[in-house]
Amino acid sequence: MTEQKDRELYRWLRLIREFEDRVSALDKQGKLMGGVYSGKGQEAVTVGFCHDLRWDDWIFPLHRDLGAYLVKGADPKRLMAQIFGKRDGFAKGKDSYLHGGDLSNGIFGATSMLAATLPVAAGMAYKFKIRKEDRVAIAFFGEGASSRGDVHEAMNFAGVHRLPVIFVCENNFYAYSTPNELQFGVDNVSDRAAGYGFKGEVVSGNDLHAVMKTAGKAIDRARKGDGPTLVECKTYRYHGHSEHDRADYRSEEEVITWESRDPIFLWENYLEKRKYDIGAIRKETSEEVKRTVEEAVAFADASPAPEGREAMEDLYAMPIDTEAL
Repeated sequence: MTEQKDRELYRWLRLIREFEDRVSALDKQGKLMGGVYSGKGQEAVTVGFCHDLRWDDWIFPLHRDLGAYLVKGADPKRLMAQIFGKRDGFAKGKDSYLHGGDLSNGIFGATSMLAATLPVAAGMAYKFKIRKEDRVAIAFFGEGASSRGDVHEAMNFAGVHRLPVIFVCENNFYAYSTPNELQFGVDNVSDRAAGYGFKGEVVSGNDLHAVMKTAGKAIDRARKGDGPTLVECKTYRYHGHSEHDRADYRSEEEVITWESRDPIFLWENYLEKRKYDIGAIRKETSEEVKRTVEEAVAFADASPAPEGREAMEDLYAMPIDTEAL
């Protein structure tokens, strides 16, 4: 890769981390609407899968995938306004960040029933196949959500019809407080792919290079019509399930061990090994991402709150130009 690309990827990692940290701080100040589910520590997964997607590809992120929004093209200002519950957010203040999508950038909003969007992703991919388009759908879910029935239904349908969809399991080892060994009986979630007739792979979710390599192969296969892939990214969330979860079910040693495998630290080490001026890059990037987040917070803070009458608007979908999708 070129130095420009290496630095671009670093900027995405740092922007997501800065955004996540600021959102966590704002939540503690009581300035946000709804729950906050930090993806701090999992940045390499969303950057690795989303950084090279085309504008007409679609992603289906979850509650911990704030980074996917940013990398896929969502305006940081509107994303922050969404988190604030303001009118300039994607849902115009009608819903929390968790359910906000950005259809203009191919981002489908999640639901509180995690993984319920996987059948939707399969349906989107089915449309791509029917129209003979080389577009892909990326569906994110957690290892806890892998126990839900709609995950099985989505993967079974995708396998039968050889759909251009990539199922990305962000395995951070705890479904809220339930560890993997009490969640499923196989060694890896990706082992289940064989039952659906397509390829399953395990990758270190903290190693951006590994994620990009695996994601690139899966996306190429999907575009060429070779069907779906289930990619399991072994990663770790530094915070609890949500900001109100103290995560006492984890040991200090476990958390420290994973923090030593931090995706940003690993990428900085790579940049340094490439003989780049890591000090200058770190300083320049830090100033840039802090400025971006500050502007987003200022925009969200100044955005008006929706008025009561607006609750009755946007209740029905308007006719759309299907040829433009």
